[in-house]
Amino acid sequence: MEIRGREIPVWQQAAAATGLFTALLWAIEIVDTAMSHRLDQYGVQPRSGEGLLGIVFAPFLHGGWDHLISNSVPVLVLGFLTLASGLLRGLAATAIIWVVGGVGVWLVAGGNSNHIGASGLVFGWIVYLAIRGVLNQKLWQIVLGVVVLFVYGGVLWGVLPGQPGVSWQGHLFGAVGGGLAAWVLSRERFDSLS
Repeated sequence: MEIRGREIPVWQQAAAATGLFTALLWAIEIVDTAMSHRLDQYGVQPRSGEGLLGIVFAPFLHGGWDHLISNSVPVLVLGFLTLASGLLRGLAATAIIWVVGGVGVWLVAGGNSNHIGASGLVFGWIVYLAIRGVLNQKLWQIVLGVVVLFVYGGVLWGVLPGQPGVSWQGHLFGAVGGGLAAWVLSRERFDSLS
């Protein structure tokens, strides 16, 4: 990307995109709070027609400030790391995680439930960053993956059922999406997406 004839480094583009996304999450939560959390109904509602909209909207919505705060730092860190090694590749990985996570929840989660939050993206980014280096056979990506697993790997237990009110299905299918994104985007035909 160029601005006034000056090439903007990828890491700055990644920082800006991740910062804007996080700011959007906070702006939406402000509006949702002012509307008595009526926006939360637009999450993924398994096997319902209206629930399909949640595939698009659920990562933008959070069940209150504590939920948003717990997702904000991982979104900033992991979103940045995903985008920093190639903006288009990182956006493609995020899109795969977003869709696989949402569709998986829509297909598998229990009926009469509503799934919201960006944690599916967080789980997907963790898995994507953890395995892409192995698939790409790039030492610096392997090292980054090990660091990501060291810092965030403990949360991966969240793919298992356990805590009431927490969408383990969103975590699980986000992680599956991260693995799929790493595999798909490691193929040579996507080398132009750096």
